Amino acid sequence: MRILLIEDEKMLADSLSTLLTKKGFTVEAVCDGETGAEYALMGIYDLLILDVMMPGLNGYQVAREVRRKRCAVPILMLTAKSDVAARIEGLNAGADYYLTKPFDSQELLACINALLRRQGGQVDQLSFGNTELDLSTGILHCGENSIRLSAKEFDIMRFLLQSGPRNLSKEALLGRVWGFESNAVDNHVEVYMGFLRKKLRAIGSNIRIQSLRRMGYHLEIEEE
Repeated sequence: MRILLIEDEKMLADSLSTLLTKKGFTVEAVCDGETGAEYALMGIYDLLILDVMMPGLNGYQVAREVRRKRCAVPILMLTAKSDVAARIEGLNAGADYYLTKPFDSQELLACINALLRRQGGQVDQLSFGNTELDLSTGILHCGENSIRLSAKEFDIMRFLLQSGPRNLSKEALLGRVWGFESNAVDNHVEVYMGFLRKKLRAIGSNIRIQSLRRMGYHLEIEEE
């Protein structure tokens, strides 16, 4: 499960990232609202943990922007404000849960698990068309046919299935699969898209990976 943490207090961000990583989550942390909103709208995260008081865009504004763009990622809002009016503002902005600082780590984990269950985040497979990806084994299934994916093929296929007909840019895929600090280039994405297309054809899948110039990639169901 991938979590986007938007928190401008570095010590807290580092602490939360360490805690969540130890619990098996993949965590990406950013320190300002503008960057956080941009990352959230990539549509590749399972959960957004959002601080309220930040320079630039505050947490309420980020949540409103995410919801305005019809991004349904669960939002857990963190804040030092404990009054009722602040909680109401957070929920009205689009947050799914509102946790007041300081909080116990076990309470945080319980909230995260509850939100993922509620939003269907804890699933065993993703599907599109006649094809399913088993998240526990990394195997693509189409009827009685199946094929195992490599680690990077699995990550790319997962993001494509989560986005469905919505476009995923090469930049987003490079950052999420290879890491923002890597030396990977556009050609790496193109090569792995070729691998995945061959594997989809091999199992008789009716989904196709389509590319749009300067827009990225999305899935389509091939008409019979």
